[in-house]
Amino acid sequence: MSLFSRGECNNRVGEIMESFSVAEKPASSVFGKDPTVEVATVFCTALDSRKKMISNNPRVVGIRDTESVQSFQRHLADARRMVVVGNGGIATEIIAETNNVEVVWAIKHKSIAAAFLDSGAAQFLLPRLNAAEPPTEAFKKRFKHVHEASRRNAGEECFGSALGPDWTEDLLISGACQDKKVYIEYQCAVDEILTPEEFRQRHLSLSDLPDSFSCQTDWQVYVVLTNHQVIGCDLVVSATGVHPNVDLWLTPENQFKLGSDGGLLVSDQMETSIEDVYAAGDACTAGWTWSPHWLQMRLWTQARQMGAYAGICMASNLRHERAVLDICFEIFTHVTTFFAFKVVLLGKFNGQGLRPDHETFVRITP
Repeated sequence: MSLFSRGECNNRVGEIMESFSVAEKPASSVFGKDPTVEVATVFCTALDSRKKMISNNPRVVGIRDTESVQSFQRHLADARRMVVVGNGGIATEIIAETNNVEVVWAIKHKSIAAAFLDSGAAQFLLPRLNAAEPPTEAFKKRFKHVHEASRRNAGEECFGSALGPDWTEDLLISGACQDKKVYIEYQCAVDEILTPEEFRQRHLSLSDLPDSFSCQTDWQVYVVLTNHQVIGCDLVVSATGVHPNVDLWLTPENQFKLGSDGGLLVSDQMETSIEDVYAAGDACTAGWTWSPHWLQMRLWTQARQMGAYAGICMASNLRHERAVLDICFEIFTHVTTFFAFKVVLLGKFNGQGLRPDHETFVRITP
């Protein structure tokens, strides 16, 4: 049993703290020989979520933390073509930041980046898909989150920290081609992932792609989509969302109440159904009555807000007080970057909860 999980050195984490590191130690180093020693009277879990994987094929990678990004870089280095499955923030950032590779983007919606943008706003980004050079991003005044490579023994499985907002900076995300091409397959999902042997045994034919794409037929993996398209590629990126990472806590002795999405259900004090056990971030599901302009999404911004508020709630509990629900839960806020354009999301930013017969007025300023 390990009391602390192995982490990475994180720099510039606040106005006062410049850096910190996390070391892995056995629980016995704290408990000693007496297992009845009490370390804390309250406990909070803030485990990162687990990425959803569409296949266990070794040529299918998911991106969720710093370790998975490094694996993605290694696989992409010799890839001529990749298929990106998903239409959220990670998928959109991958499309924007990768270079020198053919990309087939498979999405289940009618427009790109549907998790954040309506179809009208998504049209604004389409001209940037195949742009040779992205626009220069404005100078950032906030602290940046950077990571130093963690030290671990060869062959040891190690999970990195969450990506945060700056994960693509200073990364060389490049394939084996001379330039970048992007083609989108709309309103589809992955039906099957085939090895080269399975592809030949099924006597399938590759689907036609734009003339600018390679006509090669020898690929390391083949993707069969629900629209009956068959795409050959060297790499598949699974970016279809995440699961709350709570399996560690679900035992016969711990009867936690779960939300509809599988997260630990928490009250407005961030407390789970078990007294003095708290949860925050991707591990939890907000179980209180939400503000009309707030919604829960498993994003790094909300994880940070929930973690800070959970600390206040735990301290209030020790003083036998109730914390006042933080103002960050009054209105949804998130700032991100797509194709070097800053995107600011406020409230029910995508018309969540509106009737289907509503009218939308959109103004686009070049």
